[in-house]
Amino acid sequence: MTTGLTGSCLCGQVAYDTGSEPLWITICHCRFCQRATGSDRMIQPVFERRGFNFGAVRPKVYTQPSDGSGKDINVHFCPDCGTKLALTFERWPDKIGLYIGTLDNPHAVKIGPDNCKHIFVSEAQPGTLLPPEVKVFDRHVAESDGTPIEPTIYSKPITT
Repeated sequence: MTTGLTGSCLCGQVAYDTGSEPLWITICHCRFCQRATGSDRMIQPVFERRGFNFGAVRPKVYTQPSDGSGKDINVHFCPDCGTKLALTFERWPDKIGLYIGTLDNPHAVKIGPDNCKHIFVSEAQPGTLLPPEVKVFDRHVAESDGTPIEPTIYSKPITT
């Protein structure tokens, strides 16, 4: 029985149930996310880890320190097909972020100004379009001590 959104890897061996709706959507433009996705950004719905459940087959985990915070980022991936499914974070141990394309229905996650933010726009590829009325951060959303950083919100679309 599913209690949230469901998804899986390319071969279907590693499946998950989020257990809930996403807390927010992070659109990250950092070099780590560019390399991890092979794209110019990662679109990552973030969930409470408490209700999240991988199925019978557990993913493998690759750990690397973040260039931004120095804290470990854990990449969860299928041991057979290699699909990256999720990220967990030393900095936020109670959250899990998904690679949105692994959802069975990626369109089930609605992305808009009220629930998303663009981070690490300082590393965005030239020509990246940032939408209006969305929270934009040069790097992180908070200092290392947890102090929030004030976002920039543009009234019209801008290009990096």
